[in-house]
Amino acid sequence: MADLLDRWRGAALGAGAHPGADVVPAGQRLLARWREAHRQYHTVAHLRAVLDVVDRHAELADHADLVRLAAWCHDAVYDPRGAGDANERDSATLAGSVLAELGVPASALAEVRRLVLLTAGHVVARGDRNGGLLCDADLAVLAAPRATYDRYAAAIRREYAHVPEPVFRVGRAAVLTGLLALPALFRLPPLSQRWERPARDNLRRELATLTAAD
Repeated sequence: MADLLDRWRGAALGAGAHPGADVVPAGQRLLARWREAHRQYHTVAHLRAVLDVVDRHAELADHADLVRLAAWCHDAVYDPRGAGDANERDSATLAGSVLAELGVPASALAEVRRLVLLTAGHVVARGDRNGGLLCDADLAVLAAPRATYDRYAAAIRREYAHVPEPVFRVGRAAVLTGLLALPALFRLPPLSQRWERPARDNLRRELATLTAAD
C-alpha cells in the first residue's frame, strides 16, 4: 500500500494541503475503508484502477490532483444497503471533513465534493473536464474484455448477496438501463472513442441475461 499512500500524499499536496498536515495517516484511514470486508468490487483494486486511468489521462483534466482526491473519496463510504445516492453523499461529506483537516483550500475542497457527487449518476455537463475524467475512470470497467466485465458483474452480485435474486435482477436491470440511456457513457473524446462501443455491448449482454432469467 506504500505506493498508493505516496500517490495520495502527492495529490493532497498538489491540491494545497498544508505541508505539515498529517497527510499519510489520513490516507491510511481512507484505505481502511476501501478494505472493509463486505466489499467485493468497490475495493482497493477499484481505487487503484480509477487512479491509473486518471494518471494516464491527467492532461484531459483541468486539475488532475483534485480528480485524484475525488477518486480516493468517491466510494470511501460504501454500504450496499444504502438507499439512493446516500453513499455518494456520505462520501462527499467525508471528503470535505478529511480535506479540511489537511488544510486544503475551500475552493479545492468544494470541487472534490462536487466530483464525488457526480459519481451517483455519472451525468457530466459539457466542458466539465474534471468531472469527465473522474466519471470515465469510474466507468472504465464497463469497457473491459468480456471475462473481466463478467468478474465485475459477479462481484457486484456478491456485494448484494443480502438481496433476493428476483429483486436484484430488477434493480440491476434498472441500473444498466439507466446507463444505456445516457447520451454517452464516456465524455472525454479519447476515451469515448475506445470505450463507448465495448461498454454498451457489455451492458446490453448483461441486461439480456437478466431479462432472460425472468
